Amino acid sequence: MVFTKTVTLTPNGPFSLDLSAQMFATGDEQVRRYLNGEFSQVIKANNELILVKVKSEGTAEKPKVNVELHSANNITPKNTDAAQKIIEYIFNLNSDLTSFYKQVENDEVMKKIVTQLYGYKYPTAPTVFEALVDSIIEQQISIKVARGIEERVTKRFGDKLELDNETYFVFPTAQNIKEASISDIRGCGLSQRKAEYIYGVAELVTEGKLDLEELKNEDRSEEIIRELDAIKGIGVWTAELTMLRGMQRLEALPAEDLGIRRVISKYYCGGEAIKAAEAREVAEAWGDWKGLAAFYLICAEANNIEV
Repeated sequence: MVFTKTVTLTPNGPFSLDLSAQMFATGDEQVRRYLNGEFSQVIKANNELILVKVKSEGTAEKPKVNVELHSANNITPKNTDAAQKIIEYIFNLNSDLTSFYKQVENDEVMKKIVTQLYGYKYPTAPTVFEALVDSIIEQQISIKVARGIEERVTKRFGDKLELDNETYFVFPTAQNIKEASISDIRGCGLSQRKAEYIYGVAELVTEGKLDLEELKNEDRSEEIIRELDAIKGIGVWTAELTMLRGMQRLEALPAEDLGIRRVISKYYCGGEAIKAAEAREVAEAWGDWKGLAAFYLICAEANNIEV
């Protein structure tokens, strides 16, 4: 039996689900997928697995989001509220893009890009642990390859939800990973070192030596970077990417990232190879929105936007 509930959310506008979820268009439907205007993913709300299906209503300026919740168990009001908060977090529904747009209105390049990507909000991982593991996986490999590995990790170690003879998987917890072996983790397509790094993080979390969610409450970005950088296998790039994708720290700019440097160069430096320091210099104009602006450039390139 499948239990279903529907809720309607009213995000801070502007918001475009189509732009924000398009990066999942090629995703595994058992893990996370955006297809025909509908985003689907299994989340864990108060330890209850719930398949969420998200569709957009209204306009980018006055958006509404319709969310269907599907579970093998009765969906309590408490779990409904928890699921709603997770969806709001994943798509940054409570953030206000108008401040960002105002910040870049004197940047002619970015101004043209945000006009064409109006309402784009870069998705956030539901947990910092997921963002950190994904960032480790993505070290020095292509995004396409990394996402395939991330999906294999989810299906190999994540809890599963069965609904109407279909099976779905949620990203593994630190405990899920800790119960596996390094060899098992390697079997998903990871190097020995990356498997060790991921296992090591899971071990720190499960032993209570690392509270990743608590880091969200740290005001000082440099302190977050310092604490993450102290963990084996995690450098400044991985820490900054984790902050950006798992903590909604939109000021974080992983300037060492080759992809980010490439798109900054494409739109601002004539396509010539640039160093991290040069990327940071360009990004100064974006104020506290450096990371978000960088993702706007990545999205612009993906959508063949020329300025």
